[in-house]
Amino acid sequence: MRLRSLLFVPGDRPERFAKAAASGADAIILDLEDSVSPANKEAARAAIADYLAGEREVITLVRVNPLDGHMTAADVAAVVGARPDAIMLPKAEGAPAIQQLDTILRSESARDASLPAILPIATETPAAIFTLGSYREVRERLLGLTWGAEDLPAAIGATTSRHDDGSYTAPYEVARSLTLFSAHGAGVAAIDTVFPAMKDEAGLAAYAARARRDGFTGMMAIHPSQVAPINAAFTPSNDEVSRAQGIVDAFAANPGVGVLQVDGKMVDAPHLKQAQHILSLAD
Repeated sequence: MRLRSLLFVPGDRPERFAKAAASGADAIILDLEDSVSPANKEAARAAIADYLAGEREVITLVRVNPLDGHMTAADVAAVVGARPDAIMLPKAEGAPAIQQLDTILRSESARDASLPAILPIATETPAAIFTLGSYREVRERLLGLTWGAEDLPAAIGATTSRHDDGSYTAPYEVARSLTLFSAHGAGVAAIDTVFPAMKDEAGLAAYAARARRDGFTGMMAIHPSQVAPINAAFTPSNDEVSRAQGIVDAFAANPGVGVLQVDGKMVDAPHLKQAQHILSLAD
């Protein structure tokens, strides 16, 4: 399953659902949390359930409300019967949160229905940071792992998560890095957070390129215009594919050899693994 770009859509704006699905995003996230006011929650649930019941063009997730807010069960009850591809869980706090959501999903699902996968937002509370390593215990239930840079500073009274140039301050670089390693430790997709400056095309391209460089496999988006640059960043170029294929071919032609020269550079097992990964992204 390719998850380069995941585009948020407010759940109470059903006129945007089809446009989001046609944006080129690998997945869309129909939101019941922050982008929907309390007064519009019920209408958003109904709109999402109606959309899910129809034909879908892309992988479709639903972001429910946090487990501590007493709305999660109502969200799940409204949409799970229409079989969303996955549930995004905000303010998740490790494996216990996944298990709690699974209890709700089972109680609201038909007896023979398979449960949707879960994509936790794994860094939105201070306690969540200390549970990141536990996601490997529930890896079979995860679509991936992602993080957020907005709720955590608000939770601890920080004024911002970013420097003036847009880069993260030290605490939030830690949260980002721990999410990255936790996702790979669990063997699931590592999804970077959103880039909030919608009109800063150069900044988005640089951020997405950095995300892929660091080992993230995809990124969330908040506007359709962000989808194409994100997809481009997470799709290997022809030159990358050519170099990777050269490394793979060289090792295939020399079985049992641990170190080779390819294009004048020494390559060994880590380079081969990286080359195979690039080819898998290209596929």
